[in-house]
Amino acid sequence: MTRVDFYIIEGGGTPARPLFACRLVEKAVARGHQVYINTGSTAQLRQLDDLLWSFRDGSFLPHAIYDQAGPERPPVLLGHATEPQECNDVLVNLAQEVPSFFSRFNRMAELVDGDETQRAAARERYRFYKDRGYTLKTHSLKT
Repeated sequence: MTRVDFYIIEGGGTPARPLFACRLVEKAVARGHQVYINTGSTAQLRQLDDLLWSFRDGSFLPHAIYDQAGPERPPVLLGHATEPQECNDVLVNLAQEVPSFFSRFNRMAELVDGDETQRAAARERYRFYKDRGYTLKTHSLKT
């Protein structure tokens, strides 16, 4: 059964969530995981595509947009409104809704920042997972 981790990001403003996503993905890739990032919009997808190249000095995470990736898949794939067919290791959800395909992943990370609309949506997702018996863990982070 999928383990769901909620990362509550306190402070840091608007860029906190995408920057934390990059750091989390970097850690997962360093541990040998394959990651799929589910974005909430095409604009967010493009932002993360750019950020994964430069979020930290000297950093680069091999990645591709799912629909544009060739047969040699990098360890990080990004998508919006796209169900990945070959991925099942780690899912990072940046969308406001529960992805219909989340349950086939081993782990899932829900990233939530201080925006009240986003927090309300995250509480709904939390209830959704809890009501269905998924293992939930919450991490409060200060930026």
